[in-house]
Amino acid sequence: MSALFINSTLLLIHRPSNASVVVLTVFEGCKDKPEVLLFYFCLQFINLFMGVPANVMVLWLIHKTKGDSSTSDIFILHLAVLDTFFCLIPPLEFANLMYLTADTTWYVLRFFYGVKDSSPLFLSCICMDRYMAVRHPITFTELKDRKHRPVCAAVVWLVTLAYSAAKCVGNIPNFEKAFTVMILAAFVFMVFCNVSILWALRQSGPGRDEMHPVKKRAFKMVLIILAIIVVNYFPPVALFPFQEYFADDVFRCYIHYIAFGFMDISSSIQPVLYLSKVKLAIPSCRNKACCCCTVTGEMQVST
Repeated sequence: MSALFINSTLLLIHRPSNASVVVLTVFEGCKDKPEVLLFYFCLQFINLFMGVPANVMVLWLIHKTKGDSSTSDIFILHLAVLDTFFCLIPPLEFANLMYLTADTTWYVLRFFYGVKDSSPLFLSCICMDRYMAVRHPITFTELKDRKHRPVCAAVVWLVTLAYSAAKCVGNIPNFEKAFTVMILAAFVFMVFCNVSILWALRQSGPGRDEMHPVKKRAFKMVLIILAIIVVNYFPPVALFPFQEYFADDVFRCYIHYIAFGFMDISSSIQPVLYLSKVKLAIPSCRNKACCCCTVTGEMQVST
């Protein structure tokens, strides 16, 4: 029996060599545990109805303000493009998991799942930009107008498309371990960058006993971003390395959908967070000669 890969894990769609054997849909295979599928689909349709317009608004806003954009906006833009396409798949995914057993839809879904699997790479680039702005402001200023960011974005897209194409094939042995390594490395890197930024912002200036008000707002913003990263990405990081210790039906019907439900909802949370800060952050950063947090979450320090 061969198994199809979805979201970097083995799921329950099996293709028996005997064509007379009835092939079960995912819902039929997990019909004793429907509550987790319901939870997963609720999050996916939130992505469809909230994530798509939110990401489109982010794209429009970045295009409109491209003359006054921050250094991280190029990564925000590419992440919004990635998330917009991913947020369009819930109708096909719902039909496939509930009713369809055709191989064609699995190829399409696996490709889109591979794209979403790679989204932490763009988030890592954003975190690196913030980290450099706060921890190494001189180097950041020297690199601010360089062309390395488009190059980094192009490299991330090449990795994303290669990973998605490989996942689309669906029969590469132990391919799910590639996702486990990638998400673990990206998670550790993002947490490190944001904790370092928080530590730097927490230090008061010379002769001051309290944090500057603008630094305090930036601190709260980065703390929110760190909390979102942990909520979205800690479940797969904590659970997938121990896949072999779970029973097969528990992992494919419970763990899989819980972990990826939290990860996938980031496609809506991230653009909403961006939009929620745009009106407040831009004027603040223009008027303050201190450390501030722009709508992209990038930390800029002026001396």
